[in-house]
Amino acid sequence: MRPSRISVFLFAACLVGVGTASAADAPGEVAPEPAVLRSAIGKSLPLLTAGARGSMEKRERCFTCHNQGMPIMALVTAQSRGIAIDADELRKQVQFTADFLAKNRENYLAGKGQGGQSDTAGYALWALDNGGWKPDATTTAVTEYLLQWQRDLGHWKPQSRRPPTEQSLFTSSYVALRGLRTFGTPEQRGRTDRRTEQVLAWLVKTPAEDHEDRVFRLRALHAAGAPEAEIRGAAKTLLGSQRADGGWAQLDDMASDAYATATALVALHQAGGLATTDAAYRKGLRLLLTTQLGDGSWHVKTRSNPVQTYFESGYPHAADQFISIAAAGWATTALALALPLESR
Repeated sequence: MRPSRISVFLFAACLVGVGTASAADAPGEVAPEPAVLRSAIGKSLPLLTAGARGSMEKRERCFTCHNQGMPIMALVTAQSRGIAIDADELRKQVQFTADFLAKNRENYLAGKGQGGQSDTAGYALWALDNGGWKPDATTTAVTEYLLQWQRDLGHWKPQSRRPPTEQSLFTSSYVALRGLRTFGTPEQRGRTDRRTEQVLAWLVKTPAEDHEDRVFRLRALHAAGAPEAEIRGAAKTLLGSQRADGGWAQLDDMASDAYATATALVALHQAGGLATTDAAYRKGLRLLLTTQLGDGSWHVKTRSNPVQTYFESGYPHAADQFISIAAAGWATTALALALPLESR
């Protein structure tokens, strides 16, 4: 969707916030049937589960955002919509994540962290939160580390460059800030609030440069409690980069793909207030449904130089499997969010 085609929608949305325009504003954009969404999710979940399990078994001491964090998010979201999942495997993945953090507890208390630094720690806390983990001595140690790490900066930054997931200052800042806001203790509240104010000041004055920046700047503004106008502006910017095919691209000169599209949809819904019944969300769903392969996976080409020894995790697409499973986790989550919550 090009900017000229969404100008009317954006005008309506910015009056009271993104997500107020009706799908009726885009004639012909029919919502996917719930059965279609459930079928796509059902085909994706076994591969996500296998990829998470394979990574856990072959990298016994290593939590990863792509093979644990995103699958956990997708499994929990699908389960909340009444879709059957491997609940035992979900419990194992959440426990594996907690155990990984516990092994590094002394380093966290000393402000030293682990491989991947604030990115890994923040994503791991996000996974624990999605899995319903309660605060404990380990999460307190991790939040203490996040308070100490890079405290001389107005934000957090990644330790390596592995685009798209590990390159953006906004991503690093969001996952770290989210961890503090979710698991920070009452004793840490004063420092957490001061750090939040520091990061918020940086967020407000710093523009996004690419898609990953736009997604996680919006999320970070929301997590930091930014003024509504700031959040609305960030959501409008992200929404404005949606393409005519309904998708988003990682970079302006790349084609739309499942990773960029799903991260945008989930951020716009969870942080930007975009309804899943909105025409823009429905168009994004159409892109995800049409790019899902027959085996239930999504294939996204990597643009990251490998820094780890290659291994097969159990998710398809060989050397592209890490970004592909991350994309699948986000895509499955975006699809599931379009279904009604299961009443309990």
